[in-house]
This record gives sequence, structure tokens and C-alpha cells, in this order.
Amino acid sequence: MEKIWLEHYDPRVPPEINPERYTSLVDIFEQSIETYASNTAFINMGHSITFAELDKLSAQFAAYLQDAGLKKGDPVAIMMPNIIQYPVAMFGILRAGMSVVNVNPLYTARELKHQLNDSDAKAIVIIENFACTLAEVVKDTPIKKVLLTQLADMLPAPKRWIVNFAVKHVKKMVPSYDIDGTESFISALKKGAGLTYTRPEISNDDIAFLQYTGGTTGVSKGAMLTHRNMVANLEQVSTILETVIEPGKELVVTALPLYHIFALQGNCLTFVKFGCPSLLITNPRDMEGFVKEMAAHPFTVLTGVNTLFNGLLNTPGFDELDFTDFKFALGGGMAVQRPVAEKMGRSDG
Repeated sequence: MEKIWLEHYDPRVPPEINPERYTSLVDIFEQSIETYASNTAFINMGHSITFAELDKLSAQFAAYLQDAGLKKGDPVAIMMPNIIQYPVAMFGILRAGMSVVNVNPLYTARELKHQLNDSDAKAIVIIENFACTLAEVVKDTPIKKVLLTQLADMLPAPKRWIVNFAVKHVKKMVPSYDIDGTESFISALKKGAGLTYTRPEISNDDIAFLQYTGGTTGVSKGAMLTHRNMVANLEQVSTILETVIEPGKELVVTALPLYHIFALQGNCLTFVKFGCPSLLITNPRDMEGFVKEMAAHPFTVLTGVNTLFNGLLNTPGFDELDFTDFKFALGGGMAVQRPVAEKMGRSDG
């Protein structure tokens, strides 16, 4: 078995790439959904969707956005944890020629207000658990359309009903809120199914993401990431990984939040490009539940940060996982500490 810690890759020797190989992220996405249509794209809470289903759902959402009066280039915010609704919404926004504004669900009302105003977001897709935060500030933002989703909305019935009921009425995880004129994300997808998606002209110069910084030295600042920025980085990453990744055959564990650039690029976009599924971990703080999810799926790639790796190493059952097909772990943020890296290496044999 090959064990690779890509954090040690030397950025001073960048790979040769062609950033014009693809016209946009949408171009990459379209090639993947055609090549890997029957492959699983995302797995979450015991449910999976194929690339073909992701194609259909994201096109429905893109059609809905276009019909709702939003224009090409309009910023649309996403505020949710790692659930299947995230990639559906994200690729729908990109396919509509609009820009994705990733929002941390744990933002305070003040932080949320700043980001929505600074980005000039016209719409937001938000999980109901955090709608109370939006309710405090939405009238003081450019938001014209609020799309709500519940945690289990993409799961099949009756599991969807049971989980959503438990989250709201048993675990009391949805604080009360009052927002006028909201619509459900599921309703938007159903409306989109009856509409025609028209692919706009999307160039590498168009803004794909307004990705906000942590705001540790002042207010959060939005980095304007064009399709060319993202494509170029994907090409760099692909050049490194294509020697160890088998297209359509890997499974990456995605516990880091997709609203952060590391998991967005390193997990979601990279493995969509390679036609491989991502196992979305909604609540990685529940380490025991996290390990159980890993045990249920034959994973080959794991990304994380030092604290996450260390937490897993100290969680019962992690050392019993099957690492037979495991290829590599990718550490980001601060450097993975040597004792943690060495212990991780021992854990996979």
C-alpha cells in the first residue's frame, strides 16, 4: 500500500499545467456527468446520488434561478453544513452562470449581515437550523429570495420525515424564526423540473466564487475567484494526484466543511473531476458517529486538519477500520504534527 502525505509536496516546483484546458468549472462538471453518469457522486446519512442524478437536480435548480429573475453573474449564498443539498445548490448556481457565496452556518448575525451586504447576494439557500440568524438581519441585506432546506430533505421517505421531525421537535435543533416570503429548496427543485434550463455562456473570466476570509484581522473579506482561478488550481492538484488516483474508483471522506476552500476544492471539485464519490460527514464533532460512517464505506482518501486527525486517532473504533484500500491522507491548514502523522501512518498498516 502506498502512503502519501501531500502536505509535504514542494510548492516551489509547480507542475506544468494548461489553465485553458477547460472553459470553466461548468465545462469540467459537464464532462464528468457525461463520463461517470452511473457512478455515485455523493453519500450522506446513508443515502447516495449518482452523477446523473446530480446533473438532473442541479439543472433543475439552475432553471429555477434563471426563472426567478436572477441574472447571470448574480451572487447566490449557500449557508449549510455538509449535506447533499450543498453540491446540488452549488453546481446549480454555477450552471446558471451565477457566483457562489459560501457562508459559515455558525456566523453571528453581525457577521452574516456583513457578508451578505459585502457580496451583494441576491438569494440564499439556508438550512432551517440557522434561519433564526438570517431572520435578524435579512431586511437589512440585498437578499430577495430565501430558500429553506431541512437536514434530511434529500433522503428518501420515510427516513426523511423521521429525521426532520426528530431534528425539529425531539432534539429541538431548529430555533424559531420569522422570515417573510420564504420557499423550500425542494419546492424550488420541483418548479425547476417543469422549466427549461438554458446554459449561459460562461467564460474563465467570470467569477465562480466569492470566498470569504475568516476575518481574524478585521471584517471578513471576499476573495473573487474566477473560473480560471479554480480551473488552474484543479489542474495543479490533478497533476499531482493523477499518479495515485484511479478515476471513478476512489472514495474521499469529506468531514471538513464544503464552505471552506480546502474541502471545496480538495474534496468536492477535485473528486467530481475524477468521477469519484465523496462521503459527506455532516457533524464531524460527533467522532464516534464519524467513525461509524467511515466503517460503513470502503474509503480510499481522507482529508483533514491536525485536530481532526488527532481526534480520530483517539476515537474508539478508528484503529479497527479497514485500511486495505486506503491510499493517502491530505493534511491542510497548519502542518500536521509529526506525532499525529506518524500515528496515522501506523493506523493504516
